[in-house]
Amino acid sequence: QGAVKRQALYACSTCTPPGAEPAGICLACSYECHGTHRLFELYTKRNFRCDCGNSKFKNLQCKLLPEKGKVNSGNKYNDNFYGLYCTCKRPYPDPEDEIPDEMIQCIVCEDWFHGRHLGAVPPESGDFHEMVCQACMKHCHFLWAYAPQLAGKEIPPLTKANSLEDEGIVLKVEESEEQKKEIKKESGVEHHDTKEEKQSEQFNEPSTSSGSACPEFLNTNNYCSKLLQKFPMEVAETTSEFSVCKLKELQSKPFVKKDTATFWPSNWRSKLCTCEYCLKMYSELEVQFLTDECDTVLAYENKGTSDQETERRDPLMDTLNSMNRVQQVELICEYNDLKTELTDYLRRFADEGTVVKREDIQHFFEEFRSRKRRRTNRMQYYCS
Repeated sequence: QGAVKRQALYACSTCTPPGAEPAGICLACSYECHGTHRLFELYTKRNFRCDCGNSKFKNLQCKLLPEKGKVNSGNKYNDNFYGLYCTCKRPYPDPEDEIPDEMIQCIVCEDWFHGRHLGAVPPESGDFHEMVCQACMKHCHFLWAYAPQLAGKEIPPLTKANSLEDEGIVLKVEESEEQKKEIKKESGVEHHDTKEEKQSEQFNEPSTSSGSACPEFLNTNNYCSKLLQKFPMEVAETTSEFSVCKLKELQSKPFVKKDTATFWPSNWRSKLCTCEYCLKMYSELEVQFLTDECDTVLAYENKGTSDQETERRDPLMDTLNSMNRVQQVELICEYNDLKTELTDYLRRFADEGTVVKREDIQHFFEEFRSRKRRRTNRMQYYCS
């Protein structure tokens, strides 16, 4: 399937020991091709393609897909593939580490870290969903602008019932005459009623005088700028008319960069700016996935839970639900006949202590179909 968006991975120390090229294998290959080998569980990683049987494995051919590309150039590797984690480069579990500590995965580099090696103490309540390690905070330096408002805080989702108006904050672009005068004074722009401006206003066109900008536009722009400075995240969310960069607005305020990891709530990714400038920056830093909420481990786990519930559904009951009553009765009778005869047939093997072979099962179903044909061909019933 190529590079899978997110999947569980393993590293085989039997096939790729320390010193060899790092390689990762999928869950299916860990069972089928490396069942007796020593494996490291890597949990999940994004955009990875299974390496099993490619050029990194000298004496092994993949049993599930023998023809593999020589290398997967899109894969990313780190010390996890040798069973080493965190900045301390230790195994997990570590037999020499007697300090109880939990491991937390960084959502950018996807390495695992001891809680005590993050440069910051994780929230005691564990009330965070994702962590960005120290090194990745340096790499993704723009996140520091978001940290004062988002990191370590739970963000209530904005809904119709939880809007700015419900909280007593009303965004109005129309100002009174006093507000207009006050804003003009602060912005240093004075309005001069020239003949040329009046003519442009009459035809709803911007003035071409030395002022170069329409006063109404200036007033609105200044007022919106003030609102954005006071409520940058809320205003950008609740109106699509502001074509501003949320990141630049936040960077205009003072914030502190620290040499620590940061902890983020569940819906923080939706608060990141997605303007053209920011999307280009994400691409250059190779962190486009940060704006994708389906990239999270939580989304992956929820999908797995949903898939398991689907698999646990009884196929017989699903089939019955799609039939009418007559078909349902006929199917149940046939199913009970098959169950009874198969149970009696297998009991003979159990009583004799013999092994059931493939040909025994084939023989049973041939006899079962033959008996069924004899029953259906014995007599025909007709309604008068």
